[in-house]
Amino acid sequence: MSHKYHFWLRHEIKEGEGRTPILPEHCLRLIQSGHKVTVERSPNRCVPDEKYSEVGCSLVPSEAWRTASKEIIAIGLKELPEDNIPLIQNHIYFGHCFKGQVGSRELLTRFKEGKGQLWDLEFLTDDNGRRLVAFGKAAGMVGMAIGFYAWAYQQLSPNSSHPCPAFLSRFQTYDELASAVTALLKKVKSTSGRWPRPIVIGALGRSGSGSCEFAQKVGVEVTKWDLEETKGGGPFKDILSYDIFVNCIYLSKQIPPFLSKDLLNISGRRLGVIVDVSCDITNPYNPIPVYDKITTFLEPTVRIIHGQNPVDVVSIDHLPSLVPYESSKEFADLLIGHLLQFPDSSAWLRAKNIFYQKLKSVLEESKL
Repeated sequence: MSHKYHFWLRHEIKEGEGRTPILPEHCLRLIQSGHKVTVERSPNRCVPDEKYSEVGCSLVPSEAWRTASKEIIAIGLKELPEDNIPLIQNHIYFGHCFKGQVGSRELLTRFKEGKGQLWDLEFLTDDNGRRLVAFGKAAGMVGMAIGFYAWAYQQLSPNSSHPCPAFLSRFQTYDELASAVTALLKKVKSTSGRWPRPIVIGALGRSGSGSCEFAQKVGVEVTKWDLEETKGGGPFKDILSYDIFVNCIYLSKQIPPFLSKDLLNISGRRLGVIVDVSCDITNPYNPIPVYDKITTFLEPTVRIIHGQNPVDVVSIDHLPSLVPYESSKEFADLLIGHLLQFPDSSAWLRAKNIFYQKLKSVLEESKL
């Protein structure tokens, strides 16, 4: 590779987001390969700013990318600020704008008007269409953990309309998170004699395997469903016989919903917690169309059925941020090899082509 690039790690504006797509050690590899790396200062990032400067990165104020040269390659994870300013720069992040999500047309229009480019990390795939970089395992592990939290606090505080408390701090490792969950489940066991029964749909994928692994860590048996168990199409009444339902599928086309509000209102339901790890709430093909609100670490659940047998939904769209450093390292270790091949590998070329296909669709729609 002969070209050298100016990679620009941007500050994440999403509240509670502490992850980063690249750590200082990965920036050092880029610099050693002849690239320039600029890092925006961030009070939320799981690594102090100074650790980046120590390996040769230039530090600039938060959101300085907005006035930077159109030649930079801005790297991030979550959404950009919502405004109408055309995007002249090149961006690598999870755009969530290629599957008809809310706001996708507006975002693509900004790229069109500014002539910037987006390489969406969700669509960085191999020749078989398999994603190359993802937080899937971490999302699954944390999703299962918060599912246990929500269920446990339902048992410990049955008369509360918002029993699951806020997560005011983060965990350093998955093992630390597992210890906290184990202690909570043992408390429920000692007071009520109950032990949770979870089911995971999409259990063979990255997120699903992470959910199952976390359940194993805390000594809970989990029922695993995937394509074979769901090929008949939902809704699935059997889900109601579990305490916790964790959705981990990667949705690429319309399928019958797994659950419906009518199904949840059937008497005798055991299900009390739904964890939507996939959290594709604005996707028109959302397979769990029973809620319409994204939750946060400060308000982890939303109650969709009240009364003596409630149902709470966990729909946090940046779950790995509960264990920000460990999840960031897993992700960055996958991403760095591809950044060193940017933008010439087949994976980057595919991601670029998808962007221009979607951009073309926006142009055609604007002429209608």
